[in-house]
Amino acid sequence: MKPLLKTIAIFLVLTATPAAWALTGDVNGDNIVNGADVTALYGVLLDGATVNGNADVNHDGSINGSDVTALYNILLNPVEPKPERLAGGDISMLPRYELNGARYFNSSGTRVTDMLAYYKEVGWNAFRVRLFVNPTNANNDGVLQDLAYVKALGKRIKDNGFQFMLDIHYSDSWADPAHQTLPAAWKSLSTEQLTTKVHDYTVDVLSELKAAGAEPDLIQTGNEITYGMLWPTGHVWPAGGGQDGGSWDTFVGYLRAASSACREQCPDAKIIIHAAMTKNSNNPINFYKTLKPYNLDYDVIGLSYYPAYTGSIAVLETVLNSIENTEPDKDIMIVETGYSYAWAMNDTSYDLSGTYPYTEEGQRKITADIVAKIKTHPRVKGIFWWWPEQNDYYTYPQVTSSWWNASLVDSRNGHILSATAEIANYLNE
Repeated sequence: MKPLLKTIAIFLVLTATPAAWALTGDVNGDNIVNGADVTALYGVLLDGATVNGNADVNHDGSINGSDVTALYNILLNPVEPKPERLAGGDISMLPRYELNGARYFNSSGTRVTDMLAYYKEVGWNAFRVRLFVNPTNANNDGVLQDLAYVKALGKRIKDNGFQFMLDIHYSDSWADPAHQTLPAAWKSLSTEQLTTKVHDYTVDVLSELKAAGAEPDLIQTGNEITYGMLWPTGHVWPAGGGQDGGSWDTFVGYLRAASSACREQCPDAKIIIHAAMTKNSNNPINFYKTLKPYNLDYDVIGLSYYPAYTGSIAVLETVLNSIENTEPDKDIMIVETGYSYAWAMNDTSYDLSGTYPYTEEGQRKITADIVAKIKTHPRVKGIFWWWPEQNDYYTYPQVTSSWWNASLVDSRNGHILSATAEIANYLNE
C-alpha cells in the first residue's frame, strides 16, 4: 500500500494544477486544493499526522487509500468555486403558479415560458425554497412544500446551475416570530426526544435531497427564529430568558442537533441561523449576542429585512454594524426582503412611500438603494427577494387567497418588474 500511495502522491504533486475549491480536498487548510494537499494527505497516511481534520476527503468516516483516490479525482476534475456573493429569491411557489397557468412577460412584452432561464439571463445565481414537515396539516395559503415538492424544485434549481438554499421550518405551517408550532406528529415528544427528532429528521431530509440530485448549498435550520422554535420548550426572548416554560439551553440544543445533522450529511453546505428584523430593531442584535456564548456551529447570519415593517435603510445599517461587531467571523445574508409595487402590504409599521412610492419605480429605487448599502458591508454575502414569482395574471385557479403586494411581477398584467435586475446588480462591483 505505501509504495503505491507514494507513487500516486509524487505523480499528483508534479502534474496537478490548482483547483479553486477551499472545502473538500483542502487537506492542509490553506483554502486551495493542489499538490500540497497530496503531500499533506500522504503524511497523514504514513505518519498519522493530524492536518486540520480535513484528511477524510470522501467523508466516509475513515482515512485510507480511498481518500487518495477522491483527492486525485478532485484534482483531475476541479469543481467550479462557489460564488462569493448570492443574489436571487425564494421561489417556493413557482411550480404551483406554472401549474395553474400564470403568464409572465419581460420588459419588451415577450412571454417568458421558463422563469429559471429568465432569472439566469438577468443575472440571479441562487434560490431559496422552504420545507414543512407535513403541510397537509396546515390548510394555509402557500403552505404546500413537502419533501417530494422540494426535491423536485431543488433538483431543477441545481440542474440549472444555481445555488440552492433550503429553508427548514420544523413545523407543519408557517414558522416566524409569531408562530413556531410543533409539527402535529411531534407534539407528544419530550424535550430529549424532540432534540433527537430534529437531528434525525434533518438527516433524513438531507439524505433524500442528495439522492434526488438536490443537495443544498446552504441550509437554514429554522425560519425567523428570533423568539426560538419548537414552542413551547424552545420559546425564548431575544435578549435572554425563556417564555412559556422554554429556555435558551433547550432552544440551542435543538439548533445543535440540526447543525450536527447538516455537517454529517452536507459537510460543504453553509448553515444559516435566521432571525427577523422586526419593528424593534434591537431584537436581531440581542438575539445574536445571546446566542454567541453558546458557540453554536454555524456559518451565516440570516436576516429578514422588510422596510415597511422594520424601518428605513439606516435602520438596516445600524443592525448590520452591530452584528458585525458582535460576530466578526460570521458572514451575513439578507435572506428575505421585499417592497410593494402598487399597494401597501398589510399591517405595516412604517410608511416610506414619500421617498419610495408604491410604484414599479419606487420599488426599483428602494431595491437599488438596499443593494448599494449592503455593498458597503463586505461581510454581507447575499440578498434574496421573498416570493418574487407571485403572479395571478391568467392564473386559474388563483394560487392564494390574496396577492403579495411585494412581488416582482405585476399580477394585473404578468409584467416582470424592474427591481428584478436591481437584485442582480448586487453581484456587480
